[in-house]
Amino acid sequence: MKEIERKYLVAERPDLTAATATPVKQGYLTALEDSTELRLRQKGERFFLTQKGGAGRVREEREAEITRTVYETFWPGTEGRRLEKTRWTGVLADGWGYEFDIFEGTLAPLQMVEVEFADEAAAEAFVPPEWFGREVTEDKRFGNKSLAVHGLPEGAV
Repeated sequence: MKEIERKYLVAERPDLTAATATPVKQGYLTALEDSTELRLRQKGERFFLTQKGGAGRVREEREAEITRTVYETFWPGTEGRRLEKTRWTGVLADGWGYEFDIFEGTLAPLQMVEVEFADEAAAEAFVPPEWFGREVTEDKRFGNKSLAVHGLPEGAV
């Protein structure tokens, strides 16, 4: 399965009254230099194992929901490669869904937003709203795995 998305720093926090918030806790089982990511994620009361490959706008992604027990079994293996955030999901005026992340802990006050697309043409044609800031889709320093390992990139906020 392909994931096609564009990611931005947030210039101005939007009105979130129509959005839904979910606490997210995630950790990586693979090292930063591995070409494939293996991630554990807790979203609210649900648990997932995700494999991602590639970099940039188009990536390979596979995800399976797992039990709390499986999650807790492997979670210790993510030590030193974790992050927490609140994810707000909503819909933009043009109909595209967005995921707005407010990072916590050592990554605060970082805020990023991403939009997923059905195809590359739609991703290319997308015009971000004014509250979106600088695009960081191709900047590996803003990948969640890099953030979990290295923290905030210089000049990020």
